[in-house]
This record gives sequence, C-alpha cells and structure tokens, in this order.
Amino acid sequence: MEGVAAVRFFSLLAIISLVTGASMTAFSTSNGDDFEEEPNLAGFLGDNETADTAEEDGGAEFAAQPEPRSDEQPSEESGDGSDDGDLSRNLMIGGAGILGTMALSAAFSEVMKVTILVALVAPMLARIKKTRDDLLTRGRLLGYLEANAGIHFSALRDALGLANGVTAYHLQTLEGEGRIISWRDGKLRRYAIGHLSKSELERIRNPIAGTRLAILEVLSNSGALGLSGTEISNKLEISRQLLSYHLSELKQSDLIGPANEKKRPKWCITEVGIGVLSTSLEVSRLESGA
Repeated sequence: MEGVAAVRFFSLLAIISLVTGASMTAFSTSNGDDFEEEPNLAGFLGDNETADTAEEDGGAEFAAQPEPRSDEQPSEESGDGSDDGDLSRNLMIGGAGILGTMALSAAFSEVMKVTILVALVAPMLARIKKTRDDLLTRGRLLGYLEANAGIHFSALRDALGLANGVTAYHLQTLEGEGRIISWRDGKLRRYAIGHLSKSELERIRNPIAGTRLAILEVLSNSGALGLSGTEISNKLEISRQLLSYHLSELKQSDLIGPANEKKRPKWCITEVGIGVLSTSLEVSRLESGA
C-alpha cells in the first residue's frame, strides 16, 4: 500500500528526535548538579594557620596579601549549555510535531488512517500466532465484501464491529494473498473481493449518483413499459436540456435503452443498469450509515 514506508520512516524519525532530545536534557541537568560550588575552605584554613603562627612568633606582623587587581575578572566557562538546551528542545518539538501532524491527518483522512494502521499496528499484530478467531474474522470480512463490494474502511469496520487495528491487519493480510483488492477514493479507501471482472470493477469504482441515479430509480420503478423524456422530466422536476444530457450519457454506458422503435421512444433500464443501480444504492446506503 502506498505511503506505508513513508509513515514508518517519519514515525522512526519522530521517536529518535524525542528520545535524543530527552536524553540531552537529562544529561545537561545532571552535569549542572555535579558542578555545584563547593565551600572554600582554603581561606578558612589559611586564617587559622596565620593566627597560630602569629602567636608562636610573638605576634609578629604579617605582610598583607596583595589584593587582586581591579582589572582581573574571574574567568568564565566558555559555554553554559544554552546551545545544547536549544538543540534538545528543538528535537523534542520536531518529534512531537511529526507525530501530531500524522495524528491530525488520520483524523481527517481515512486513507491516512488506514496507512498509519497498516504501517504501525499491523506489523505488531502479525507477530501474534494465528488463531481460529483470526480465520473466522477473515471469513467474515470476505463474506461481507462479497455482498458489499466497494464498501470503505470505516463502514466495513463498523458493520462487523471490529477495532481499527484488527480491521487493517486482516485486510492487509487478505490483500497480500490476492483475495481482495483496494483503491483510493478521495479521502476514503474502498475494498472488494479480488475475483471481480473488469466490467464489474469499473462499475463499482464509478457508482452512479445524483441525477443519473434518480433517473435509473424512476425507470426501474416503471418496469418494461418505460417512461418518455417528458414524464421523467416532470417526475424529477428538471429541465429537458439537462435530462437530455444525462439520458445520452446513460445510453452510452448501456445503462438505459429505448423501450420501443418510435422516433421519440420511451426509455427503460437495462440489465446492466439494474446492476449499477443496485450497487450505487448500496454504496449510498452504506455511506449514509457510516
């Protein structure tokens, strides 16, 4: 599946950045504690020794030690660790930013969510030994996809009551075995069984919607007698020009055909149109219920 390698790379990069930044922060803090100022005992010992010597020498005066020159400033360490602190903070912010961006993308795009699940969750579940429950779950997925070809990830997950990670893991396994297929549809990822014919797959990938779906429904309800353009226009309350355009497109796709040989024939739905109508209505129902 496209994007899996990229998700794994950026996730690894984010984790490395967070761990490195945290380690640098901890190391810098521990070094700061080690270099705490120790009490200056030299002056204290020096004063005591001077006093004792003065008593032994009969109170001889000692020359005062020269005071440091005013222009001699105490030496400062070349670095205070601020550069390391900025680097560690930037690493942690960068790592958190990558993970946050991925989470936000998954929240708004089903394709991104599925990709992240396949990239990160599926490998962990793959290490788990196959059980009878796994085989039953895959059987349920195959059976549902057989009856509902073109269903998208979230609707499939909710219909079977499965968790995100479990659904992604089993779908990836089935797709790897060639038993199912998937494709991207905008922000969604759709699935179907793998043994569909090219015409069936084309129909599922391009379901009829909007005005054309309404036309097919109206013609389906009319039976073999069909309806004239005027009757369809009146039922759907659309202009004849717009109706003529949609009828032409449906006829070219072999979804409708003339019911008689008249110059201005009535229109009826074909067998292909009935199949497309059924698929499109099912997709619409699943979309509205997801």
